[in-house]
Parts: sequence; structure tokens; C-alpha cells
Amino acid sequence: MKWSEIGILTTNEAVEPISNILHEAGASGVVIEDPLDLVKEREDQFGEIYQLNPEDYPEEGVIVKAYLPVNSFLGETVDEIKLAINQLSAYNIDLGENKVSLNEVHEEEWATAWKKYYNPVKISEKFTIVPTWEEYTPVSSDELIIELDPGMAFGTGTHPTTVLCIQALERTVKSGDRIVDVGTGSGVLSIAAAKLGAEKVEALDLDEVAVHVARENAELNKVQDVVDIRQNNLLEGVEGEKDIVVANILAEVILRFVDDAKKIVKKDGYFISSGIIEQKKDVVKDAILKAGFTIEETIVMEDWVAIIAKN
Repeated sequence: MKWSEIGILTTNEAVEPISNILHEAGASGVVIEDPLDLVKEREDQFGEIYQLNPEDYPEEGVIVKAYLPVNSFLGETVDEIKLAINQLSAYNIDLGENKVSLNEVHEEEWATAWKKYYNPVKISEKFTIVPTWEEYTPVSSDELIIELDPGMAFGTGTHPTTVLCIQALERTVKSGDRIVDVGTGSGVLSIAAAKLGAEKVEALDLDEVAVHVARENAELNKVQDVVDIRQNNLLEGVEGEKDIVVANILAEVILRFVDDAKKIVKKDGYFISSGIIEQKKDVVKDAILKAGFTIEETIVMEDWVAIIAKN
């Protein structure tokens, strides 16, 4: 089978929504090529090892790549992707050059080429993200492993917004907590919460494919008895008091359910939000404060922000 590699030259701000558009169009995973990765200074407190080839990266902007099967519908699919990306401008998302390119590749090349971007990465004091095909031996007895197969959907679990959320969960989750993960995607945050000792995690996503993928990942990590994954629109219909509501989602979407989060987070519980670009930090903070939360901590990584708010 032949595959078409679609690449979108865009901005860091647009990476997450464009990745979601590509997934909804049938892509089974994305590759993100950001030239800043080549020059940034990285903390080595978690022992990360990075091997990056400058030839794989654009001179400016960020390239988001995905792979689509070459069939009679490919032209229509590409047109739909372009239209959906252009519509992101309505949310004041900077698309940058928004240049789309197509290249044909053979299946055997596609099946392995993207794996070079994905290796075990220790993202926090406790967690290491490990691809399913890699052999990895924990370096300490208290290290927690999350296994993911980014070929299924939603990337590698090592994007700054995901890392920020997991680090925030490390700060807040207590044994026996009841947690809601809004817009669960791959389920990685729910898996992390379960491994940190949560008693019950509700993992919610409007996308039925995400629900399927999250269930597979929960089973892969043996937390399916703790994590309840279902299709749901944000916090609609969620009942009972929760210790934590966590959401790694677009800032514009967070604004839509801050008040609902306030209603279900118990006293002294937490609302953790990420997926927030630096420029939109104050808007989200204002909404969180207006809802009645107290902001305990703001965590920043690159141009991304996570907010830990307490009820």
C-alpha cells in the first residue's frame, strides 16, 4: 500500500489543534518537527537523552506531519484538512505560514520511519513514557512507567502540555482520590492518575476513536479497573464531588466548563488545566478566579502553561 505524507508548516500554538484535525481525518499518529528542539537547553534532572538531526527540521516555524492512505478519497480528505485548519483562525489561533505539502511514501517506509522520533523519555520525578516496542528497565524502584503506542493516535505523550499536567498530578493526587480527566485523548493523564493511587478516574472524550484508544492504553498499562473511559461532552452529566478535575485541552474550550468544574470539585480539591499557550494564560486565569477557585501554582514549559487551582 502507498501512503501520502502530509506536512503542515505552522506555529507552536497551532500544533495541538492541527494534530487533532489530522487524527480526525484518519491519521494514526503525528510527527512534530520544531527547530527550537535543536537549540533549547534541556534540564538533565530526569536523565533525558536526545538525539536530533538538524536535517529533519524546518528553518522556521513548526512542521506537523501525518500519514494518510493513498486512495480515491485522498484529494477530498486533504481539502477537508486544509479547510478545518483555516477555520482555526476563528479561534484567534496563529497559523503562521500554514503551508501544506504532500509526499508519497511506501508502507514499509511509513511503518518504521516515524519511530525514530520516539524513545523512552523520563518526563518527571516519577514517570517515564515508554513506547511499546522498546525494552526499558526502570532505574529506580519508585519509577512509574506509562506504555504508549503513538501509532494508534494522539502522539507520544511527551508534548509539553501533557508533561505539565502529569507533573501537576504528581503534586496533587492522593491515594483514594476520585478524578475526572476532561478530553482524555490517549488516556495518558488518567493512566498517570491511576498509577499515582487514585481510586477512580473518569476519562471523558467526545471523540469515539479517542475512547477506543484510551481503553486500549488503559488495558496496556493494567489500570482498566480504575479508569472508566466513556464518550462525553466536557463535564455534561458528571455527578458527585471530585477531588481533581484535570483538562489538557485548548484554552477556548477550558473557558466553556470552568463553572461546571467549580460545581463538582470538592472543598480543597483541585482544577488542573493545560493546553494553554502563554498569550492566553491571563484570560484563563481570570475565568478560573471568577469561578471561585484560588490559583495555587502556574507551571510553564517552553510557551505552554498549566494552572493548578484549588477550590
